[in-house]
Amino acid sequence: MPVEFLTDEQAAKYAAYDGAPSRTELERFFFLDDADRGLIEPKPRAHNRLGFAVQMTTVRFLGVFLDDPMDVPAEVVDYLAEQLGVADASALKAYGERENTRLDHVRELRRVLEYTEFAEVEAELRAWVDARAWTTGEGPKALFDAAAGWLRERRVLLPGVTTLARLVAAVREAANQRLWDTLYGLLSSGQRAVLDSLLTVPPGARVSELDRLRRGPVRISGPQLKWALERAEEIAAFGMGDLDVSGIPPRRLAELSRYGVDGKASLLRRHGDSRRLATLLATAVYLTSRAVDDALDLLEVLIATKLLARAERETAKEKLKTLPRVERASAKLAAAFQIVFDTTSEQVDTGTGEISPPEVETLEAMWGRIEQVVPRHELAAAIAALFELTPPLDSDADEAWRAQLVTRFAVVPFLKLLVTVVDFGASPEGVAVLKALKSLPDLMGRKKVGPAEIDTGLLTGSWRRLVLSAPHLEPGTVDWKAYTFCVLEHLHRMLRSKQVFAKNSSKWGDPRAKLLDGDAWEQAKPTVLASLNLPAEAGEHLAARAALLDGTYREVAARVPANSQIVFDDDGRLHFTALEPEPEPASLRALREAVEAMLPRVDLPEALLEVFSWTGADQAFTSVTGGEARLKDLRVTIAALLVAHSCNVGYTPVIGAADVLEYGRLSHVDQTYLRLATYRAANATLIDCQAAIPLAQAWGGGLVASVDGMRFVVPVPSVYARPNPKYIGRRGGATWLNMINDQAAGLGGKVVAGTPRDSLYVLDVLYDRDGGKRPEMIVTDTASYSDIVFGLLTLAGFTYAPQLADLPDQKMWRIDRAADYGAFQVAARGRVDVARIERHWEDILRIIGSIHTGAVRAYDVIRMLSRDGRPTPLGDAIAHYGRIAKTLHILRLADEPGYRRQIKSQANLQEGRHSLARKIFHDRSGQLYQRYQDGMEDQIGALGLVLNALVLFNTRYMDAAVNQLRGDGFDVRDEDVARLSPFVRHHINMFGRYSFQLPDLPGGLRPLRDKHATDDG
Repeated sequence: MPVEFLTDEQAAKYAAYDGAPSRTELERFFFLDDADRGLIEPKPRAHNRLGFAVQMTTVRFLGVFLDDPMDVPAEVVDYLAEQLGVADASALKAYGERENTRLDHVRELRRVLEYTEFAEVEAELRAWVDARAWTTGEGPKALFDAAAGWLRERRVLLPGVTTLARLVAAVREAANQRLWDTLYGLLSSGQRAVLDSLLTVPPGARVSELDRLRRGPVRISGPQLKWALERAEEIAAFGMGDLDVSGIPPRRLAELSRYGVDGKASLLRRHGDSRRLATLLATAVYLTSRAVDDALDLLEVLIATKLLARAERETAKEKLKTLPRVERASAKLAAAFQIVFDTTSEQVDTGTGEISPPEVETLEAMWGRIEQVVPRHELAAAIAALFELTPPLDSDADEAWRAQLVTRFAVVPFLKLLVTVVDFGASPEGVAVLKALKSLPDLMGRKKVGPAEIDTGLLTGSWRRLVLSAPHLEPGTVDWKAYTFCVLEHLHRMLRSKQVFAKNSSKWGDPRAKLLDGDAWEQAKPTVLASLNLPAEAGEHLAARAALLDGTYREVAARVPANSQIVFDDDGRLHFTALEPEPEPASLRALREAVEAMLPRVDLPEALLEVFSWTGADQAFTSVTGGEARLKDLRVTIAALLVAHSCNVGYTPVIGAADVLEYGRLSHVDQTYLRLATYRAANATLIDCQAAIPLAQAWGGGLVASVDGMRFVVPVPSVYARPNPKYIGRRGGATWLNMINDQAAGLGGKVVAGTPRDSLYVLDVLYDRDGGKRPEMIVTDTASYSDIVFGLLTLAGFTYAPQLADLPDQKMWRIDRAADYGAFQVAARGRVDVARIERHWEDILRIIGSIHTGAVRAYDVIRMLSRDGRPTPLGDAIAHYGRIAKTLHILRLADEPGYRRQIKSQANLQEGRHSLARKIFHDRSGQLYQRYQDGMEDQIGALGLVLNALVLFNTRYMDAAVNQLRGDGFDVRDEDVARLSPFVRHHINMFGRYSFQLPDLPGGLRPLRDKHATDDG
């Protein structure tokens, strides 16, 4: 049975001290309470008391008794000696002189603390590991660590490393085999043959059928959408989506499908029947819904950018071309009608008040005056030109581009396939649009379509004229082409708001169907409410919120006369004065200069390898095949690939003569070990290590975080990129929405197409973080703000603190209409409808409970809660709840300059991270050359990991520099330390060719440079 998943270094660290415990660990495991002291104090002599305490706390921390009590870090001995009043910690040496004493103490501790032998719980542990392996699919190292933790929690003495490793490997292998056998057993012999055929390369083709089908659409065009729908139809025809795989844990199915999507067909062919076909089945099930996702992604962007937006752009161009003619015609008409008014109106002398009759008395005389300025034929031509070039008086602002859409664009060729391949459903609000969509294939291409054959209720605004009254129509007919585009515009809006959805799609499915309901909600409800500290009944809770809001208004209003940070304009609107920049004292400048000068100069790969050596984060990169064996010197290859991806340089600069840096090995490791899941697992390790550094703790407690987007141009054709003239022009782009805490650790992120409002994704980023403490306060920019988001974040237990750039335009809200809030009386012009919140409270709890448990994405919920820019009744209730928190936030901003400064500091921290990210992602103009979303996520995942690794590298060395400076008598002030930045990069080479040699570091760190050294020194 293979157990080589543990390296020699990892095996040596098992059940042994790996350096000194952190301060937190000392306080948790080595603090002696009264019960501990009751066992220790009867022991005669100081060395026996200290030795007994070492044995007791060590078994609590490690799960084993030490054969050599002296094999304990000095920090542990000193911490225990201080608590016991033992002046000389070296007295522990005498404890090891008498073996029988140690053994007597071990027996006593096992009895009193009720520790059991491994053999007594082995069967129970096997069952636990099996359940975890079956549901999570974790790698062997993660399962091994979890099993050791399980034993410690239950006070079971750890077995030998080989015993536990063999148990984990055997149980995991059995769970995997059961997974493969279960999926294999669902297949008929015909289905097995169909799946195996996917691995073949057809005659004349260059790739296997699997390779062909797993490649999604790239270009944004009607023919490409037709191809995408045909691909979805072909995959659905396999019938694998109809098999009942509900008995398989979703995470395991996703893990298998990821291997099938990313792995080479030649590698899949090598596996035995059960594993190969199980993997292909999971892949086919995944691709069945993913292909529909891809097609609808393409449909959405095609309608938005190639039809609607393009028609608007071309209409604007046409308007610009006709503008000179319109201006000339308008000027002539204006001149003519000025004469009409001047000559046909009574004249009033403003001095005397005398009224004179009109200058002309006949129509002929008036025309004579007009023709002196504008000849009659020119005036007729001007009128004709304006009728031609301007819309009718009863038209709307959209008529021009809609007409352009109908007359200039070919009818979409994919509609028949769309309604055949995609299993659409609709909410009550979307039923009419869906019915109209399904009717379009029968109308297209016909010479005559009557009004009774269409849904005239959908003809809003200018669509009614274009469909029913176009000049070229015969009486009793409609323009079916205009009707088609009208329905597509409605479909686009309904898809985005989830009023029309696809039952056979994951991304575009119905979020309402995913909400907790019935028994599932009743079962989850107590846990959710306890976790979020929310009551089942809203009455008392809303009364408390109302009292808090009223009290805060009154307290802040009472301090307004002494508050120089705010002013109210003549309309009663609130304005903030500019925050004064925090002064930088000479002591801070000197400390920053000294610390940065002391940082060692390294190549980027060397920094990564050193961080790996401290943290073991490279162990998170496990093979997608699930194999336990690891390649020799794998961490070097991983470091090379992280540089290739994060610096955007590709393989060439990191290829070397050594075997570990050959192209073939780089390509194999890239495809097999590097993926979003392993990036996230490695990130979790780095986040924990960052939090343990004293310097990071001086920056913050990890409970404040910010979420903001970093934008990338995507210059290659991609369905997953969107244009934005403001930020990235007409080219496509993507946004990396990422989160950083106040300890400078990146907690996670999400890649989204284009530059959408951050508010749609903030909650998903918060709930899907890679690791670290759950933040309590969330800082965002104004783009992330909405009343609904305020409500959802508050319900989820976060303190939401967005920057409000348009503060004077923000409405403040009150509950008590009659209350007098002094200077805020006018600003507090909105009223929170508490009754509305209370009416919808049960549904509000179900919404936030579904988000909190991961049953549904917050993005889909927020889309669902709004229609055409207006909230639904439930969305409005959540918005009213959010307005209480929003107003409290504004009042705090007005009253506490320190709160404003904290928000600004956190936002600046994120800007510093993005600046360092730009320096790292430097090649190819910092543009993202990835066509598919998976590729974008993987490359940005590499960038996020390298960012965290460099921040950890800098933080640890800066912490060492600060400690050395303190020891040297340098003026180091705590308030200055708290303002140091870990985003420095002058000492790290990110360009050219790189060194992958990690020097011997006997002390764990490189020597610090002299604080007076120059960059050349």
